[in-house]
Amino acid sequence: MKTRLIGAVATLLLLGATANAQTVTIDMRAVKCSQYLAMTPATSDKFSAWMSGWFSYQTNRTFVDLALHEKNVANVKDWCRSHQQASVMEGLQTTLGPK
Repeated sequence: MKTRLIGAVATLLLLGATANAQTVTIDMRAVKCSQYLAMTPATSDKFSAWMSGWFSYQTNRTFVDLALHEKNVANVKDWCRSHQQASVMEGLQTTLGPK
């Protein structure tokens, strides 16, 4: 009986925890350079990694070069400093797009 009670309580606790979960959706095309440059280092790293993966997919790049990633992030951030109201996507396409 105690085992069933403990199991039921655990189940209710887990259901309650998942019921309070919130979904956050971000339109990556809408992120402006000013917002990107204002991100904390941890958030900026995650955002940059996502954008790098997306851009690699779009350009059929199937490799990961961490040194190149860091250089690309620096190039996009440098471009963004001069184009604060532009989107980060535009910065990616301008600085890393086909040459």
